[in-house]
Amino acid sequence: MKFGVIKFPGSNCDQDAYYTVRDVLGQPVEYLWHGDSELKGVDCVIVPGGFSYGDYLRCGAIARFSPAMIATQEFAASGGLVLGICNGFQVLCESHLLPGALVRNDGQKFVCKQVYLKTENANTPFTSTLSPGQVLQVPIAHGEGKYVCDESVLAELNTANRVLFRYCDADGDRSESSNPNGSLDDIAGIASANFNVLGLMPHPERAADPALGSAEGRAIFASLLKFWQ
Repeated sequence: MKFGVIKFPGSNCDQDAYYTVRDVLGQPVEYLWHGDSELKGVDCVIVPGGFSYGDYLRCGAIARFSPAMIATQEFAASGGLVLGICNGFQVLCESHLLPGALVRNDGQKFVCKQVYLKTENANTPFTSTLSPGQVLQVPIAHGEGKYVCDESVLAELNTANRVLFRYCDADGDRSESSNPNGSLDDIAGIASANFNVLGLMPHPERAADPALGSAEGRAIFASLLKFWQ
């Protein structure tokens, strides 16, 4: 399975994603420059974390117009797999590949720490190696990670089981204290209507190698391989 990792001016998690694919999963991977209009025959596009184009205007608002993202929109529309992490999630929302938006955290502060995620839907390309309710420990690092949407979108997300991950505590219980940014309905990650696009604020690529303190995020990448095979 061939992966592509987009590099925007300001990306700072592209190398983490590249390392996870190449060195942890042992899969072929290429960097995709933001100015590229071709995706080099990849099977999955990773839109990484960071501060694309300096996050001027709004997070991800400029990146959506890059040739690489225009190609990614077409790729996703044809059923291609797309994973957006942190700033990548913001870019996917700005690109209208996912609904809603990411806004400033409650408390108005950048938050960088380990959090717990509850698996809400284990029947997707991104969660097939997980069990319903399984809890993962992964890190977050964002200042604008509060997911918001209107009531009709939230109803659709819940009805169609498109919320794949929610913030929780170590036991899988949800509370105000286990939500690090004030996200609506404790949402940490959502999928597109066809489940071929996932956006999430936490960083599974930073929790894919035991040397980093947790390898639980690897399950998301392993799920993609299982789906592809």
